[in-house]
Amino acid sequence: MRVRRGAALAAVAGGGAVTTMFVGLVTNAVSAQSHWPSWLGWLQKHPWLSFVMLGVVTAALTAVLAVLDDRRPPGQNPEPVSRPDDGSGPPGAALVLRSLPRDTSAFTNRSTELESLVQSVRAAQDTGEALPVHVIDGMPGVGKTAFAVHAGHVLSERFPDGQLFVNLNGHTPGRSPVQSTEALASLLAAAGVPTQQIPVGDDVGAVTEARAAMWRSRLAGKKALLILDNAASYRQLEPLLPGGSECLVLVTSRKRLAAQEEVVLPVQALPPDHAVDLFVRLSGRPADSLDRNTLEELVRLCGYLPLGVSLLAARLRHHPTWSSEDLHGRLVAARDRLGELRAGERAVAATFDLSYQDLPLELQRFFRALGHYPGTDLDANVGAALGAVTVTVARDQLDALYDAHLIDEHPGSRYRLHDLLRDYARGLAAEGDSMDHVQAVQRVGTYYLAALAAANEHIVRSGAVAPPPPDDTGQAETPPLESRTAALSWLEDERPNILACIRRANSLALYDLVIHLAAAMAPFLRQAGPWDQAVGLHRTAAEAARHTGDQQALAGALTELGVVRRFMAAYPEATAALNEAVTQYNVVGDRHGKADALNQAGIVWYLTADNDASARAQTEALALYREVGHPLGQANALADLGMVRRQTSDFDAAVEAQSEALSIYRELGDRYGEANSLRDLGVVHCLMGEYERAAQRHREAFALYEELDDRVHQAYALVELGVVRRLTGDLVGAREAHTQALEYFTELGERFGHANCVRHFGVLDRLSGDATTAIRALEEALEAYRELGSRGGEAASLGELGAARTAIGDRIGAVDAFEQSLDIFRELGDRCGEAEVLTHWGTLLRTSGDPGAARRNFEQALGTAQAIRCPLEQARALEGVGRCDWVIDGPERAERSLREALSIYRHLGVSASADDIERLLVSQAG
Repeated sequence: MRVRRGAALAAVAGGGAVTTMFVGLVTNAVSAQSHWPSWLGWLQKHPWLSFVMLGVVTAALTAVLAVLDDRRPPGQNPEPVSRPDDGSGPPGAALVLRSLPRDTSAFTNRSTELESLVQSVRAAQDTGEALPVHVIDGMPGVGKTAFAVHAGHVLSERFPDGQLFVNLNGHTPGRSPVQSTEALASLLAAAGVPTQQIPVGDDVGAVTEARAAMWRSRLAGKKALLILDNAASYRQLEPLLPGGSECLVLVTSRKRLAAQEEVVLPVQALPPDHAVDLFVRLSGRPADSLDRNTLEELVRLCGYLPLGVSLLAARLRHHPTWSSEDLHGRLVAARDRLGELRAGERAVAATFDLSYQDLPLELQRFFRALGHYPGTDLDANVGAALGAVTVTVARDQLDALYDAHLIDEHPGSRYRLHDLLRDYARGLAAEGDSMDHVQAVQRVGTYYLAALAAANEHIVRSGAVAPPPPDDTGQAETPPLESRTAALSWLEDERPNILACIRRANSLALYDLVIHLAAAMAPFLRQAGPWDQAVGLHRTAAEAARHTGDQQALAGALTELGVVRRFMAAYPEATAALNEAVTQYNVVGDRHGKADALNQAGIVWYLTADNDASARAQTEALALYREVGHPLGQANALADLGMVRRQTSDFDAAVEAQSEALSIYRELGDRYGEANSLRDLGVVHCLMGEYERAAQRHREAFALYEELDDRVHQAYALVELGVVRRLTGDLVGAREAHTQALEYFTELGERFGHANCVRHFGVLDRLSGDATTAIRALEEALEAYRELGSRGGEAASLGELGAARTAIGDRIGAVDAFEQSLDIFRELGDRCGEAEVLTHWGTLLRTSGDPGAARRNFEQALGTAQAIRCPLEQARALEGVGRCDWVIDGPERAERSLREALSIYRHLGVSASADDIERLLVSQAG
C-alpha cells in the first residue's frame, strides 16, 4: 500500500515538473526576451514540437495515475459519489413492530441470563416497585436481539397491554441511527395517537420533549413491553423510556450504556459445550455421527457466536455428503482468505464467506444485491426489484437465504439482514461496478413509485388526481392492495424504507427519483404525518427540483410544503411557500396547479382572519378550476369560500357556495366532502335561526362520518348538534351530545374539539344557574384556545366568561373579558359574535343600574344583527332594548320592542326566552 502511494506521489511530482517545463517552453516559444539553454533552446526554436510533447506527457501521467488507482485491493472500491449524511437531508423514520418478532429457532441455553431477567421482573411486580430498564449488551453476533425477543415471548403474558419492537439502527451499516424524535413519532403512531396530535415544530429539542411527554402519558398505568433494539447511546433511547412504573423496557446495544436505574445483562459468547449443542441441534445430524473434537474446533473458529454457529450448522445440514471434517477444512480455507481482518471479525466473517461461497451463483448475485438496499427490512416485491427478478423467484431466493441463516424473517413475510451480514453484503456489493448501486436504487425506487400509485388509488379522495407514476414503472410487480385499510397498512410498513430510499437517491444525485417519490408519498403523509417528517421530505424535493431546474416539480413540492405547514399552524411559512408555488405555476403556465396553490393559500388566510385575501384567492381558484374543468377543485374552492362568507356573517352567500359545493361532491361520490359541506351548512343555518334544518344537516353529516369511520368529525357534528339543542331550550339533550363528543375527543387526543366541548359545558352551566362552575370551565377552555392559537375560540370563551362573571356580580372582570372578546371578533370580521358580546355587555350594564348605557349597547347589537340577518341576536337585542325602555320610560314604551322579540323567539322555537317576555308583559297588563 505504501509503495503504491509513494509511486503515485512520485508520478504526480515528476509529471508536474515536466508539464510545467513544457508550458514554459510554449509560452516563451515566440519570445525574443528569454532564451532557454542547450537542447531546450532547440525546442524553443520548434514550438509546435513543444505542444506535442506537452500532450504526450499529460496523457502518460493520466494513464499512470489510472493504473495506480485501479490497483486497490478487492472490496475497497469507492461507492458512487454521494453527499455525507449530516442530518440535514431527507427525513427518516423508525421501524416499529406492533408485535414481537418471531422467536428464533437458533436460541440456545441462556438459562442464567434469562432467569436473572425473569427474577428481576417478577420481584419488581410482586413488590409494586418500578420496573428498571434492562440493558442487554455484548459484541456483534452474540445474540443480543435473539435473547431480547425470546425473553419478550417468555414474559409477554405479564404485559397484556401490548408489545412493541423498535429498531434504532444504532450500528446498522449504511443507515444513520434513528433520531429520538423520529422514533417517538413512530411509537406514538403505533400506539394509536392521531397524526394531528403528534407534536411538531422546527425546534427539534422542544418537539422531542413534547413527544416524550405524550409518550409517557400514553403509557401511564399500562403494562406494556418495549424492546429498543440496536441502541447507539443512552441519549438516543432516554426520551423513549416510559414514565410509568409498570412497563418493561429491554434495550440491546453493542455499547455499555451506563445509568443508575438500569439493570445490565451482559450477553457473552456461548460456553463451548452450549455452542456445540446448538450446532448439533441445527445441523440435523445425530450427535454420535459427528466428531466431538472437530465440532469443538469448529465452534471455536467462529468465536462461539450464535450467528456463526447457526451458519456453519446450516451448511452441514444442506450438504448431507459432507462430514464435520469437510466443513472444518472449508472454514479454515475461508479464514485464510480473510486474513487481513482482525481476529474477532475474521471469526464471524469466515462463516459468512463459507455460507456465501456455498450458494448457487444466482443466489450469490441476489445476496450481493441486498447490499445495495437502503431500507431496513423488505418483502418479496422489493427483493424482486433489487435482484431484477420476478416476485416468485425473489420469494424463493429469500426463503433460501433464510434457510441458510443468512437473513432473518419478520412478521408479515418480511426479511431483514443482521447488521454484520448487511455489512458483509455491502462489502461484496462494493466489489462490483459502482453503477450497480445506482441502478439498484433506481430499480427499488421505480418499484416503490408503482406500488405508491396503487396505494394512492385508495388514499386520495374521489375526484382527486393522484401523482401519476413515471412511464418506466409498468413492469414492476406491486403487492395486492385491494382496500384503503390494506393500502394504509402497506404504507406504514414501508414508510421507513421509502424514506431511506429517498435519502439514498438524494445522496446519489438521483433528483428526478427524489421528486417523484416525494410527490407519491404526499397523499399519505397529508393524512398520516407526522408533519415535520413531511416538511423535511418536501423541502428535499424542492431542493432536488432546484438542482434539476424543474419549475413544475418545484411548484408541486412548495404547494405540499405549504399544506403541511398549514397543518402545523406555521402560517407565515405556509404563506411564503404557497405564494412561491403560485409564482412558479405562473411561469410554467399550469392553471390547475396554480388553482391548487391559491386554494391552499386561501385556507391559510381564512385561518389568520385575512378574510378579504382569502375570498380573493378562493374566487380566483374557483375560476381557474372551472377553466380547466376540475370538479373536485371547484367543490373545494366553493366550500372554502363558503366558510369565509360564514366567518364574515354573509350567511346567504355562505349557503349558496356550500350548497353548490355539496351538489358537486355528491355528483363525484366524495362522501368526505359531502359530510364537511353538510356540517358547515348546519352551522350557517343555525346562525340564521333555521334550527330544524341545521339539526337535520348535522345528523346527515354525522351519519356520513360514521360510514367513513371518522370519529373526530363525528364528534364535531355532535358538538354542533348540541349547540342547536341548547339554543332551542333542550339543555339536557345538549349536554348529552357534548358529553358524547367529549368522550371521542378525549379518546382521540383532539385538543381543539375538547376545548369546544368544555366551552359549551360552561355555557350550559351558566344557563342552569351554576355560574361558578361555568367560570371554571370557560377559563379552562380559554387557556386551551390560547395554547392552540385559536383566536375565534378565544373570543367566544371570553364573551361567555364575561356573561358568567356578570351572573356573580364581577363587573370589572366581565368588562375586561367583553373588551378583549370584542377586539378579537372585530379583528376576525365575525359580526355575529360581535353582536352577541354587545348583548351580553348590555345585560351587564342593565343589571348594574345603567339602563341608558345598556340601551346603546343593545341598539348597536341590533343594528349589527339586522345587517347580517341573524334573527336570534336580533331578538336578544330587541329584548334588551325593551327591558331598558321598561326601566327608563315605562312599560308602554317597551312593549313594541318586547313584542318584536317575542315574535322572533316564537318563530325560532326559543320557548324559554319567549315565555320570559310573555310573563313580563302579563305582569304589566295585570
